Amino acid sequence: MAKKVAVIGAGVSGLASIRCCLEEGLEPTCFERSNDVGGLWKFSEHVEEDRASIYPSVFTNSSKEMMCFPDFPYPEDYPNFMHHGKLQEYIRTFAEKKNLLKYIQFETLVTSVKKCPSFLVTGQWEVVSEKNGKQESTIFDAVMVCSGHHVYPNLPNDSLPGLDQFQGHYLHSREYKGPEAFKGKRVLVIGLGNSGCDIAVELSRLATQVMISTRSGSWVMSRVWEDGYPWDMVYITRFASFLQNALPSFLSDWLYVKKMNTTCFKHENYGLMPLNGALRKEPVFNDELPSRILCGTLSIKPGVKEFTETSAVFEDGTVFEAIDSVIFATGYAYAYPFLDDSIIKSRNNEVTLFKGIFPPMMEKPTLAVIGFVQSLGAAIPTADQQARWAAKVFANSCTLPTTKEMMDDIDMKMGKKLKWFGQSQTLQTDYVTYMDELGSFIGAKPNIPWLFLTDPQLALQVFFGPCSPYQFRLMGPGKWEGARKAILTQWDRTVKPIRTRAVSEAHRPQPFYNLFKSLLFPLLLLPLLLALY
Repeated sequence: MAKKVAVIGAGVSGLASIRCCLEEGLEPTCFERSNDVGGLWKFSEHVEEDRASIYPSVFTNSSKEMMCFPDFPYPEDYPNFMHHGKLQEYIRTFAEKKNLLKYIQFETLVTSVKKCPSFLVTGQWEVVSEKNGKQESTIFDAVMVCSGHHVYPNLPNDSLPGLDQFQGHYLHSREYKGPEAFKGKRVLVIGLGNSGCDIAVELSRLATQVMISTRSGSWVMSRVWEDGYPWDMVYITRFASFLQNALPSFLSDWLYVKKMNTTCFKHENYGLMPLNGALRKEPVFNDELPSRILCGTLSIKPGVKEFTETSAVFEDGTVFEAIDSVIFATGYAYAYPFLDDSIIKSRNNEVTLFKGIFPPMMEKPTLAVIGFVQSLGAAIPTADQQARWAAKVFANSCTLPTTKEMMDDIDMKMGKKLKWFGQSQTLQTDYVTYMDELGSFIGAKPNIPWLFLTDPQLALQVFFGPCSPYQFRLMGPGKWEGARKAILTQWDRTVKPIRTRAVSEAHRPQPFYNLFKSLLFPLLLLPLLLALY
């Protein structure tokens, strides 16, 4: 008899989980509180309780070739960076084509997930759901938590003196639905993440004055890179990841900073440079921010020291007077209200998940959190890879290490995370390394030496080209027969929607040549350093 798996949420993580359960012969039941799939990408004109919310102008920061389900490319005429409506179309089409909708119970809220009394033996869970005011309790053999972490806004009320006396209007970015209500206003945006930058730039066209307050600064990158190609198709490659891991840390850090200095906006001039933050602080993506600063409609300021009734006093002593509105783009608080908090925060009230998926202290590995990890790569292929591994663990075709081994791995990764990304509630990680780790557990990590021996053309694309999702369905369990073709034609699909007036042949990026140029100076310097020491 097939094991029954509860999947909580029908966003991209939930859909990936349903599909992967079916691939492993499991029986999934998905609970979705809204009336459609898509999760975060299902736009609503109004903020809905306990659901993620986005603003009308949201576009993706990952390009289509890098953020698809690994066996389901986007149509070639889709733009490289998509409006949320276009992405929602794709997500819905994926659910229909893979026949996943029949496994989803829409407009159904999960109110409780608890271990059964027999958990130590069976590993089973009691899941209580509610629909139309009626509750139902069901026993499941495993649970996949796919409800995301962009639901509960983080408002730093306690850390901002005077906010309770501020007479203007303030809100979280989750409530923002467009710039019209701020026309002619003076607005302070707190936070220099993707949402903060997007909202500030959009407001700067209608508002009288907009300021962004940031404590730590950030790298600000453009979506468009060398020769007009999407940033992630040039930047996220196996070759770049190999160099980062193979070179001494001081050299890889130097390369990272050099790359950021040449591909990010000139942060020294614009006030955007990370201050006292982690070396590899996750960048934000915005193509218009510098021009809005140059036009004077937007300014960057340090952190807010305190509020008065009508103004904000910054840490450098300057004051933004006569503020009409404050928008807090300060992220989200982690919470799964249907689940005992100790299951995921099992030590010192911090998130402790093996590889960002499995609670290491669990007596039976029958609960997985899908989509909690964040990296510079796209969420969809990451969720697919996580779900494949979790489904195999539930089906007993993969086993987890011991609790001690898992905790040791968590401690090691936490040290690296603090160095590279700084403090964060979500689990930041390097994309290629993480995807390969998960791939090695399920036998789906590309075998690069074997590819060079058997298919050199493909091997060159896999190693030096973009680390696109198709690579993780290229071999092993779950192999997709179309993966090779998808990899060899990915540049064609990238160029298709933009070459509406072709005047010459398109030149593909040359990551090997560009990285060689970057390495030339330290390579010439290395013999001198060795001679001195």
